Amino acid sequence: MAMAKKLAAEFLGTFWLVLGGCGSAVLAANFGGDGNPLGIGLLGVSLAFGLTVLTGAYAFGHISGGHFNPAVSLGLWAGGRFPARELLPYVVAQVVGGLAAGFILWQIASGHPGFAVDPNAAGAFASNGYGAMSPGGFTVAAAFLTEVVLTAFFLIVIMGSTHGRAPAGFAPIAIGLALTLIHLISIPVTNTSVNPARSTAVAMFAGPAAVGQLWLFWLAPILGGLIGGMLYGWLGRDRD
Repeated sequence: MAMAKKLAAEFLGTFWLVLGGCGSAVLAANFGGDGNPLGIGLLGVSLAFGLTVLTGAYAFGHISGGHFNPAVSLGLWAGGRFPARELLPYVVAQVVGGLAAGFILWQIASGHPGFAVDPNAAGAFASNGYGAMSPGGFTVAAAFLTEVVLTAFFLIVIMGSTHGRAPAGFAPIAIGLALTLIHLISIPVTNTSVNPARSTAVAMFAGPAAVGQLWLFWLAPILGGLIGGMLYGWLGRDRD
């Protein structure tokens, strides 16, 4: 597949992930106010993120591999599934795709007369955070550990479900459900990143506090991706 098509697929897939996942958090999580049954809440946002990856993987996976996440690309490289020469172009396409979705989401949200973002509020504009910016007030250490461990397991699921001996055609379902589970666990802790492109996409619109904490949501997911990729690279190898 031509590199231009791969990068376009990564751009579109990351755009879809941010628009669908973060869009559900910004526009629908608390629709109608507290207690309104039309608001989708934590469970709905978790499902939205899982569904974006599931549908995006089916739509674009055969073109680019369906990474949509710098930590996934680096983890697949660490596990021997992805060439180093394509890492930088993939990461750039993912970050730009996420930022484009963040911009579109901002434009949509701004169409409501009551829309406003408190830059000091936890989870503002679906941003990630720790300490005072964590939805549950979790410490930086707890946030870092959460992002590392969950990203590592995300890579394990991705690599395991796409292994040559895994049931064919079902990988996007396993990957989408894994991301749903990850959000169910960690939205209270960090508002769930496990994806530097997703974090960057909304932090740039959420304000300086979110941008100031963005380092963790690059470092921890990438570290977790490398750990998960290397672990499954060893675990899934047919020969020692």
